[in-house]
Amino acid sequence: MQARGGNFDEMFDREGNTRPAYAEYCRWFDEQPPELMRRKNREADDTFRRTGITFNVYGENEAEERLIPFDMVPRIITASEWRKLSRGIEQRVRALNSFLYDLYHRQEIVRAGRLPERLLRGNDAWLANMVGFTPPGGIYTHIVGIDLVRTGPDEFFVLEDNARTPSGVSYMLENRETMMGMFPDLFSRIGVESVSNYPRRLARSLAACVPPAFGGGKPTVAVLTPGIFNSAYFEHAFLADQMGAELVEGSDLRVTGGRVQMRTTSGYKPIDVLYRRVDDEFLDPLTFNPDSVLGVPGIMDVYRAGGITIANAPGTGVADDKAIYSFMPEIVEFYTGERPLLPNVQTWRCADKDSLAYVLDNLAELVVKEVHGSGGYGMLIGPTSSKREIAAFREKLVAKPDNYIAQPTLALSTCPIYTAKGLSPRHLDLRPFVLVSPEGIDITPGGLTRVALKKGSLVVNSSQGGGTKDTWVLKD
Repeated sequence: MQARGGNFDEMFDREGNTRPAYAEYCRWFDEQPPELMRRKNREADDTFRRTGITFNVYGENEAEERLIPFDMVPRIITASEWRKLSRGIEQRVRALNSFLYDLYHRQEIVRAGRLPERLLRGNDAWLANMVGFTPPGGIYTHIVGIDLVRTGPDEFFVLEDNARTPSGVSYMLENRETMMGMFPDLFSRIGVESVSNYPRRLARSLAACVPPAFGGGKPTVAVLTPGIFNSAYFEHAFLADQMGAELVEGSDLRVTGGRVQMRTTSGYKPIDVLYRRVDDEFLDPLTFNPDSVLGVPGIMDVYRAGGITIANAPGTGVADDKAIYSFMPEIVEFYTGERPLLPNVQTWRCADKDSLAYVLDNLAELVVKEVHGSGGYGMLIGPTSSKREIAAFREKLVAKPDNYIAQPTLALSTCPIYTAKGLSPRHLDLRPFVLVSPEGIDITPGGLTRVALKKGSLVVNSSQGGGTKDTWVLKD
């Protein structure tokens, strides 16, 4: 792993020579008139605004709707690099699914002393209601997002696992459609693997996960959204439309005749598979939060009786926990019998006394995260924080060490973005999307590249000012 400061640029080497993956793209780029590229850049913003590709950022008073910043310089991955990544991603996803099954059954990994029981005992994401129950087809993680970072030519690391309700796939699809609309000649010149069939693959994968009560014919799939004020509502509506599935809210559903049924113009119709984008806490007011109006009263009883498939399965959020992430090398080896093909980032568990002491002594050099945090919130990036911010975070860390993990400040790879002054390097990460069904594991070639638009910033989250790029996997 490179030390911070010696960043690996994916497009250019240290002498300024173009790397092979980008050779044809750079030849094409140099042929384009600068004014054309400036105009295309404005067009991309107009396209996203017109399409309504936005997300909500929640402030102190109310949600603010923002445009997702899009950069038109693609992030390019070679076919051989992708094959290596795919093998590692598939191994990790298989291990995650086996891990979740074990956690809700015999907990062999805990019995073997490979995972501390305390990580479950005090974990709100671990659901006692799922103990002893096996989801249809044995699948917990129907849709998974694995966040990857790169630090060198052959150095990829898993930064986070997203097994609860991973988002961002609609931006991957819209990024590609925008690029193909603006530069069709580029795609005829360079062979790039397609991502446009993801909605069909998602629909097929979900349909393969029917519950025991399924009566045959074509399964009915629906997408459950919290509603228009949710930050990812655009994606919920987009995916439902692209899959040909119904977009429903909790108020559209009711439990009757042992099934979850949705309201239609011709009465209520049973749902076989529900792709939910509502968190566990709000899924069923009779089981979880009694004040929830986003879910369906009684859906967990129907689920446990085999009347519906819920994707992803309730309780999968425990796999997103960053303290559990720190045990993923052991988890992968325990369930697959193999060494991890994709390593974790080195992680200090602040719940451990010695690790906490090290972290407190080195706060200015580390990244510290909440174990249940997401979206770039609740974290400290030591090298870019003030002494006051570090001191304030130190107090939180001392008060509740179990709530935090720490990692080194990685030298994240860079890829240029398009600016008014030309190409300029920015840090990025990658979230490939994985579909899991009894028929197998399906990894879309590419994924969502998130890029820190601010020079020198390591925070790529859109909620923190980051943007996105189209991600190309080259054909052989």
